[in-house]
Amino acid sequence: MVRHTTGGDACVARKGIVSMTFILGLTGSIGMGKSTTAQMFAAAGIPVWDADATVHLLYQNNTRLITEIDALVPGAAKSGGIDRSLLKSAIARDKRLLDQIERLLAPELHINRVAFVKQVTADIALIDHPLLFESGTDTACNAVLLVSTDAATQRERVLARDTISEEMLETILCKQTSDAEKRARADFIIRTTTLQIARKGVHKIIRAIRSRQFA
Repeated sequence: MVRHTTGGDACVARKGIVSMTFILGLTGSIGMGKSTTAQMFAAAGIPVWDADATVHLLYQNNTRLITEIDALVPGAAKSGGIDRSLLKSAIARDKRLLDQIERLLAPELHINRVAFVKQVTADIALIDHPLLFESGTDTACNAVLLVSTDAATQRERVLARDTISEEMLETILCKQTSDAEKRARADFIIRTTTLQIARKGVHKIIRAIRSRQFA
């Protein structure tokens, strides 16, 4: 399902931001198909900023962040950056660490995202962020796309990865805005029931944005 609820000229953001590039925020809880949907936008020629990929780079290259995380989790810093497996284990033992690490990441993600937007020359760009609403990044977007599926499918997808336990899944879900609230706040929704449905929704949204912005 795709829904579009914004009114007026699409080049004027719902939060009052005006830009030559239409900034579409993409979000969705873990296991909802966000990364796969972002890849579909990229395949359609849309520039994509990926928050998760940026975090991985920061864990490898950002000396200040690596030092600060190592202070929280002694031994987390290795020769190649932050040991993500060790960090994940530490968070499983002490759930308070997740909040602390997210606070350290937030300013670095902001700087990286702003730099991405400044250099984009395309008519549409995608901001892929699992915490789009929670971080307030939705206010920097012209519209928000939510990917969603039913809770049983979500759980099945996540636990099939063999990298996240049920306990860790619950910790992550408790940190994220509920799917129901996200659906109420989103401008577009794609149900990621199948790849075909998701891909159809992606191209429908691209056409909708371009027809409203440049017609």
